[in-house]
Amino acid sequence: MDTYEAIQERKSIRAYQDKPVPRDKIERLLEAGRLAPSAANIEPWHFIAVTNAEKRKVLSKGIFAKFLAQAPLAIVVCGDKKASSDWYAVDASLAVENIVLCAVNEGLGTCIVGSLTESDVKELLKIPSNFEVIVIIAVGYPKEKLDLSRKLLRLVRSRKVLPEVASEETFGNPFVPQKIFDP
Repeated sequence: MDTYEAIQERKSIRAYQDKPVPRDKIERLLEAGRLAPSAANIEPWHFIAVTNAEKRKVLSKGIFAKFLAQAPLAIVVCGDKKASSDWYAVDASLAVENIVLCAVNEGLGTCIVGSLTESDVKELLKIPSNFEVIVIIAVGYPKEKLDLSRKLLRLVRSRKVLPEVASEETFGNPFVPQKIFDP
């Protein structure tokens, strides 16, 4: 699968099979995050792979994070505010996208979760004070299910087309593609 295919294939998965993610795949995901670019090559991130069911249950306490308890893997992504006070969140976010796209290539589903209580996560995982929890990535093998609400939402709220989100030369001068891409 090439990168563009992985980008097109990626979607947020909130239902997972009861099947562990093999360690070699976890290593590949973490390595993909490690290889992300960062300002001045500071690499102000830290990733915590959580497979323990009790810990994942605690991580799932956010209002929009309930499915984390069923995901066989949660990757907590942190940014070091002390190492890179201006860019830690951007750099960690670049690492997140590398992890998510790598997961697609590995046949895994993911969902990026921002619904969390940082103090609880930091206490549970013993995260030092100079690190901020950026997101948690739920990871696992997607469970096939009929999701009518998702299909209805896509009909009502489809993705924006390129001229709506991109300009050419100046803001507001729509970038009109010569080739139409499949949404």
